[in-house]
Amino acid sequence: MAHTSALPDPQGQPLPERLLSGAVLALIGVLLLWELWLAPIRPGGSWLALKALPLCAALPGLFTRRNYTRQWLSLLLPLYVAEGVVRAWSETGRVRAFAAAEIVLALLAFALILGVARRRRDALAGRAGR
Repeated sequence: MAHTSALPDPQGQPLPERLLSGAVLALIGVLLLWELWLAPIRPGGSWLALKALPLCAALPGLFTRRNYTRQWLSLLLPLYVAEGVVRAWSETGRVRAFAAAEIVLALLAFALILGVARRRRDALAGRAGR
């Protein structure tokens, strides 16, 4: 019986798709580390860690390259940027560093979504022009 993986082969994905998945995974990691262990609002962790759940819900769609997932994720990522800006502006110390990481990773993921969409549009236009 052949073993089949639930996830597609990452080598079959274009580099921007892999970078997008990696950026979202890194953002999830930063959010969880930030709110649960390294700089939580309250000792012992905070319910703010739940803000990583929508990103976790996007992972299966990103791994299978679903366009719909990238669309709704592009609407969600600006909220992470906004939260990062507010926290970077209003907090000090380690929190400011985590907020900066959140901003950079969310902007990176957003830019990668735009790049993937442009690449897809150009590929579809190339096929239609034949």
